[in-house]
Amino acid sequence: MSTSWTLARTFAARAEEHPDRGMLVAGGRTWTYGQVDARSSALAAAMGELGIEADDRIAIVMPNWPEWVITLLAAAKLGVTVVPLNARLSYHELKYQLRHAEVSAVFSAQRHGGIDYLQTFEDIIAELPDLLYLVTVGDEELWYDDRIFRFEDLVSSGEGRALPSRHEVDDDSDLAMLYTSGTMGKPKGVRLSHRTIVETALRTGEALEMDATDRVLVAVPLFTIFGFSIVVGALGVGATIVLQDIFEPAAAVELLRREDVTVMHGVPTIYHLIMRAPGFDPDAFPHLRTGVVAGGPVHEDLVRRIRRWCDVQVAYGLTETGPTVTITRFTDPDDKRLTTVGRPLPGVEIKAVDFVTGALHGPEAVGEIAVRGPNVMQGYARMPAETARSFSPEGFFLTGDLGIIDEDGYLRIVGRTKETIVRGGYQIYPREVEDLLRAHPAVDDVCVIGVPHDVMGELVCACVVPVEGAVITGDELKLFARDTMADYKLPDLVRFFDAFPMTGSGKVKRRELERMVSLDHTATIGSS
Repeated sequence: MSTSWTLARTFAARAEEHPDRGMLVAGGRTWTYGQVDARSSALAAAMGELGIEADDRIAIVMPNWPEWVITLLAAAKLGVTVVPLNARLSYHELKYQLRHAEVSAVFSAQRHGGIDYLQTFEDIIAELPDLLYLVTVGDEELWYDDRIFRFEDLVSSGEGRALPSRHEVDDDSDLAMLYTSGTMGKPKGVRLSHRTIVETALRTGEALEMDATDRVLVAVPLFTIFGFSIVVGALGVGATIVLQDIFEPAAAVELLRREDVTVMHGVPTIYHLIMRAPGFDPDAFPHLRTGVVAGGPVHEDLVRRIRRWCDVQVAYGLTETGPTVTITRFTDPDDKRLTTVGRPLPGVEIKAVDFVTGALHGPEAVGEIAVRGPNVMQGYARMPAETARSFSPEGFFLTGDLGIIDEDGYLRIVGRTKETIVRGGYQIYPREVEDLLRAHPAVDDVCVIGVPHDVMGELVCACVVPVEGAVITGDELKLFARDTMADYKLPDLVRFFDAFPMTGSGKVKRRELERMVSLDHTATIGSS
């Protein structure tokens, strides 16, 4: 019998095997597989009553809460596509992505981190006719709008109701659409199938030797493919998921200790900050055995330091590859585990593409890493030309990353062909930030670059040529930027220039600019 990679069937099998096993741990409470199954079915039934049906898209905009996971599973049972969005996006960024994704309903926190999301989405829903419903997690009573529901009220209304007539969801149906930076600075909606996400998550779990006895800390945001995949991989083997709503180092250390966590994942920044947290003791987590470090450049010295208290694997991937392409294994030689990002998952092929000819290289040659396999996206939503440009004639997805594949099949990443800045695990496209900063009347020209940093991976540095005679400070520019973009995209550093180094064709020499800034400054967050 063939394997089904749909999320609903994968979850149903685990819920049937052990309904009383703890599935979600959050805020001192535990929900069992049986309870999550019942709540997600009730929510799915209620969503069906509202007319939300297969192939519709719903957005999830909330921290790492149990309701996030329950909404995902309800959508999977209906054949609905989820669109996880970053709650830290600005009003206009949220509105753009909701409109682009043609979202029918938003599931959101009412308030979190001092932000009134209820008010934000009340304003947005009035401007987007395709957005029919807002479902909020919180205690505020909502009696004034028949399109706005409390999450708990919706779950209660669906209890005891049958699911709508089942739409046949197959492995190639879209499970999620996640946004990533675009080549022109606009976000692109990456369409990922059930098989892409579920099989990739389970294959990654196999490399970690995960099973139902594991307790997995999820501190990585669920709106990223990394966080999304961690949850799917954990529930796919019947493990217990320990949720941290927003990553905070000291609280993460306490969760690792109190909840007997056995597996934790993170971008390099998360591990850096945990090891710097007050009270961090490498001997305090006797149950912690492994996890994945990925989502940014992973240096050998960091891997050595982490492995003193958690025997992590190093992985490489992208949103477009669901995410894992390669990962190290426990059985790999020590030097390969330390200096490479491992070998591909089963069924995944990788090649290096020659820059000049476009031909697929053999081993030991630097080229753009190209990927083919079940982990690769369906394409970019509403962008057929961009999708076509992203694949080689042989059907390999072109990652934009430079690497070497050695004769044993292990991959080393050596750089990026694209100019994406990776700050604390978040991808930032310079063009997007530059366009916003240019709107300031005192800015004549601007070039945004990444500056290496030992904790964040890279900092965002805005290099600015002011208008002649203008008086402007770095702090003023940061304050201007705060109103127009998500906080993680804000410049950490601002440097002023009389003119930029230029090529003969009139392009800014970014590499030379990076060298100039690096020589001038030892990166520290908060400098201006």
